[in-house]
Amino acid sequence: MIEPVRYRRATLDDTLKVCELGQILNSVHHQARPDIYVDATTEFERDKSHWEPFLQADDRATFLAEQDGTAVGFIAVQVVNPISPLLQPLVVGRICSIAVADGLRGHGVGKALMNLAEDWAREKGATDIRLAVWAFNEHAVDLYTELGYEVRAFEMGRPLTSVVV
Repeated sequence: MIEPVRYRRATLDDTLKVCELGQILNSVHHQARPDIYVDATTEFERDKSHWEPFLQADDRATFLAEQDGTAVGFIAVQVVNPISPLLQPLVVGRICSIAVADGLRGHGVGKALMNLAEDWAREKGATDIRLAVWAFNEHAVDLYTELGYEVRAFEMGRPLTSVVV
């Protein structure tokens, strides 16, 4: 019998679990953009300084998906309150990262994690939820589209090593 996936808020004690799952992201991003992203590693401690703020800051949260005692997915979310005379006053939830183990993709784990993050952001006063995703990350784009996310902006860039004439 397959054990159900259980979800919970991650703590600092889960740092290495999140670092390990983060290698899914490292691998996907490095494969498509090695000029920007470092490759995955088995030295998970390398990434602790990146993930720890998501496990302890008041404006951030990380949720874990676990199956049979093994971490199989996570999501990191943050709430921000951009203040500018040019912007409407509002609290925004921002999905920072999400990863699901290969064997569980397409089984609702990503959706459940997104729902947890959205609920947490709503509880923190957010009235809008946003995220950024690379176009090459088709699995993520498909998930976000299925959940009703829309393209609102495009980020464009180019290396400064090239010369424009």
